Amino acid sequence: MTADSPASPTPDEIYAFQTSGYLVIPGFLTPDHVTLLTERLQAVIERRRREAADGVRVNGVTDVEGPSTRIFHILEDDPALLDLIDYAPLMPYVHAFLIRSPHFHASDAIWEVGASDRPPHWHPDGGYLRVLARPTPLMQLKVGYYLSDMREPGRGNLMLVPGSHRSAAEPSPEQREGYDTMPGAIQVCGPPGTAVMFHNAVWHTRGPCTEPNASRIMLYYAYEHGFMLANPEHWSYSKAFYAGLSPERRALFHGFVFDPPERRWS
Repeated sequence: MTADSPASPTPDEIYAFQTSGYLVIPGFLTPDHVTLLTERLQAVIERRRREAADGVRVNGVTDVEGPSTRIFHILEDDPALLDLIDYAPLMPYVHAFLIRSPHFHASDAIWEVGASDRPPHWHPDGGYLRVLARPTPLMQLKVGYYLSDMREPGRGNLMLVPGSHRSAAEPSPEQREGYDTMPGAIQVCGPPGTAVMFHNAVWHTRGPCTEPNASRIMLYYAYEHGFMLANPEHWSYSKAFYAGLSPERRALFHGFVFDPPERRWS
């Protein structure tokens, strides 16, 4: 799969996503694109860490833990990060898996360095959605991009339980307490440029990182139905940011974030 590949998911990909709740596509980003995004993200991370150390308020959240950093609400940090919101090879998957007229939900980036003994945090996205029904319907589509080499397990890879989106049962606290205690869990491996798309009800966590020289560099973008408003990120961006969006990108946001507000029909 490359950026020049056919602009629609194959029947096999649709079947895999619907039955397993996730889809892994190596080579979804070209090597040059990975290099660009890594360089831009590194600069953004360094700036965010300086601002956090100086107590400067920025749009979005910055979590610093030693040399590792996770940042949220990244669309205004760099044009290359904004460009992924409607990345052309991705949108046919969003349309096919979720809805033809999606809204943006949330974004974040992860830059972790070295081994970690952090315990797992097993969860589905939008846990509040589980009150709607069991099994929970597809309300949000999460897309992760590997920018670092995750071809081997034990590097903080995304872990998930295939098919867990179709289960009405909650994993027990004992099952969620470890990486190897969750039945059926796998580590998602892939080279830089891999895309991972998954259903909001799939149980997942950051996997174990036992490699001392490992780096885990990822970008996450999520999409939701147009009638939803499930993340405060929509209040995190400036008027200038919204004013600068193209008409196509404006359609990914609620009309009330613009000045003047735009009328929307989902």
